[in-house]
Amino acid sequence: MALSILNEEENAIRDAIFELVQGTIAKRSQEFDQKAIFPRENMELLGRQGYLGMIVDPKWGGAGASYLAQTLVVEAIAAADPATAVIYEVHNSLHIEGIWRFGTEEQKSRYLPGLCQGESIGAFAITEAESGSNAASMQTRAVRLADGYHLTGRKMFITSGGEADRYIVFATLDPALKEKGITAFIVPKTAKGLRFGPPEDKLGIRASRTSEMILDDVVVPVEDRLGEEGQGYYIALYLLDGGRIGIAAQSVGIMTTALERSLAYARQRKQFGQAIGQFEGIQWRLADMATDLHAARLMTYEAARRREEGPAQRPLFAMAKLFASEKAVQHAADAIQIFGGYGYMREYGVERLLRDAKVTEIYEGTSEIMRLVIASRLLKEYDLGNI
Repeated sequence: MALSILNEEENAIRDAIFELVQGTIAKRSQEFDQKAIFPRENMELLGRQGYLGMIVDPKWGGAGASYLAQTLVVEAIAAADPATAVIYEVHNSLHIEGIWRFGTEEQKSRYLPGLCQGESIGAFAITEAESGSNAASMQTRAVRLADGYHLTGRKMFITSGGEADRYIVFATLDPALKEKGITAFIVPKTAKGLRFGPPEDKLGIRASRTSEMILDDVVVPVEDRLGEEGQGYYIALYLLDGGRIGIAAQSVGIMTTALERSLAYARQRKQFGQAIGQFEGIQWRLADMATDLHAARLMTYEAARRREEGPAQRPLFAMAKLFASEKAVQHAADAIQIFGGYGYMREYGVERLLRDAKVTEIYEGTSEIMRLVIASRLLKEYDLGNI
């Protein structure tokens, strides 16, 4: 069904990806979750269909589409399989976009076509055990020698860790320099000295592999440095802005499914001689779910439309993620409550919504960090008239 807030082209993209997802990705979503199967076949399919690297210029293998178009794809995938959605989002918003915006012409020609076609999967490695929300304090070192940069350290909670073919890795040239020493590097999975821990046993998005990355004197040629020395912190923050829009879209997809399943159940489930949707308590939950879904979708689409304004709109990107993720968790729980005892059982699929939703409040910036981002800019110079 077309949305009036989208133009004709955007609605066409939305309809096409929804049809593709429901006809393919949705069918094995439950199995992949239960067995923790990494959905590489989904990424290959999305590549063949032209949904990877959507914002990239066609000369490098992309579609030259808008950021909103890519956001619509994340939302549609998340409605069926949030695990594939986050793999897709990291691949596009954090890895491909990093090379597209900050890479050299040689790096773009060497890496982007394969990434856009789904021949390889990209990932992003910044988090460390002692520097989660405070990336400026990272300890992974990069030492420049005659043969390139030598990277040594450990990264935690890497989405697609061990499955992705290539990683944007952040390391510091000197911890004393804090954010001014952080530099980004493109590192292949096959690099000597690079290894990964076993997959983490997670609460949700279980088909998305999350692993520790260990770098033991990994040599990166100078030509695989991304951006300039000391530019890594800016690159990371810029890319995370887009990533937060993607997580907001993932949350919207989860909320959509929570509402759709709750409505269907409320219409057919009978108690005390009538459908439970006739009871005021259920109606209020459904009304709140629909209202918050609409608000979250509007915030996310607005953030996507203004992505090209960059850090100037960082509070807006944070607001979209904060609101959408917290409402996704709230309304996934509402869906379970509407289903009652059945909602607690795996067979009905709504307990998974809560498991998958919870991490949206955590990765790519916790809700607490989102509030700090918003409030710190409000207290400085952010133009409220621009919201």
